[in-house]
Amino acid sequence: MHRELRRELWTALAITAAVGAGAAMAGFPLAGVAAGLGLVVALSLRKLARLHRWLVRGRRPPIPELGGLWDEVIREIHRQDRDSERHKERLTGLFDRLQAAASVMPDAMVVLARHDVIEWANPPAERLLGLRIERDTGARIVHLIRDPAFGAYLAAGDYREPLILNGPVEPMAVTLQIIPFGANERLVMARDITHVKRLEDMRQHFVADVSHELRTPLTVLQGFLETFADLFEDQDGEVRSGIALMREQVERMRRLVDDLLALSRLETTPARAHDEVVGMGALLKGLADIATVLGADRGQHIEVENCGADLVGNVEELRSAFTNLVQNAVRHTPAGGSIRLVWRADASEGRFAVADSGEGIAERHIPFLTQRFYRVDSDRSRASGGTGLGLAIVAKVLLRHDARLVVESVLGQGSTFTCVFPSSRLKFPPSPSPPPPPTV
Repeated sequence: MHRELRRELWTALAITAAVGAGAAMAGFPLAGVAAGLGLVVALSLRKLARLHRWLVRGRRPPIPELGGLWDEVIREIHRQDRDSERHKERLTGLFDRLQAAASVMPDAMVVLARHDVIEWANPPAERLLGLRIERDTGARIVHLIRDPAFGAYLAAGDYREPLILNGPVEPMAVTLQIIPFGANERLVMARDITHVKRLEDMRQHFVADVSHELRTPLTVLQGFLETFADLFEDQDGEVRSGIALMREQVERMRRLVDDLLALSRLETTPARAHDEVVGMGALLKGLADIATVLGADRGQHIEVENCGADLVGNVEELRSAFTNLVQNAVRHTPAGGSIRLVWRADASEGRFAVADSGEGIAERHIPFLTQRFYRVDSDRSRASGGTGLGLAIVAKVLLRHDARLVVESVLGQGSTFTCVFPSSRLKFPPSPSPPPPPTV
């Protein structure tokens, strides 16, 4: 390249010198130099024009031969074109292989462009989401998947948890996950979980049926044990302690069955479409009374803080969830400790918290607390009368009320369980009307 540049410079100088020398012999040296430079520029513009025409034609053959540095420029352009074409072929091949791989995947994949327009979808999207690829490409996906839950999930922008939907045909069930990428683009992935859901339904119905069938024999057994306790009241301590132990275990089984039935109802019955206003003042007073009765022999101090707002929801479900939190606080707070029931709300959210001064929970246990039968300390939980289902019930109730559970705990200092409700679940008292203006 540098050699060709020097050659172009020497050629330009030679042309200028030759024209200038001829003009000098005629008595016009400066005009000759100017004419020589003009000729060099004219030749360069002619070559540039030919290069431009070649580029405009799409760089198709024949390649113009311009000589010198211009040929070097054309060869470099041609080389970059070949490299770009090879790179394009590699990318096209990779894209074709990716499309082929996506087409044979059992999961549905849909690429959404701006405004949630379908840009591409693989064949399983037709079976799992009810799409028709040729017809629906270019359409907005919310016009095709009309489930309100999907529209709300897509608009919310929080895709950390998957969404479970009914498939296009019964009894198909689909789990759907959205992954944002690029600039305002999203990947929708759907998987058939019909078999998994069927097994889960069978488990739920089995637990509900078994729990219901256990209730009657446990009630009968509890009645007979109470009778035996009265009959053998004058017997020695070993007989009485045996009966007392049996009554304690039957009572524990009854609580377990009740919790299993409550959890089963939450899992198998739909949430109410029209909830009621729950008066938090009365509910907090009832919770404080429960805490006072349960902790009567421990001298625990109960505090209540109420912001005055109410909740919108199912009063029985909320009372069950909050009572479980209060019972846990009473069980795990030592004698003389304190328990605070706090209800606060503002324009963005409402927070019901149960804070205790108990032994606290190690951080490694906190992510698993809402799992069924998960116990931080099995012996301590059984001794305190817990079934291992209380926080699972709390989590289910909160899910049905668009809420979430936040757990904060420090070993040796206590724990705080907070139920966070969205603003749509809050009901604030009306603002007082201003007094009428004084009459003159």
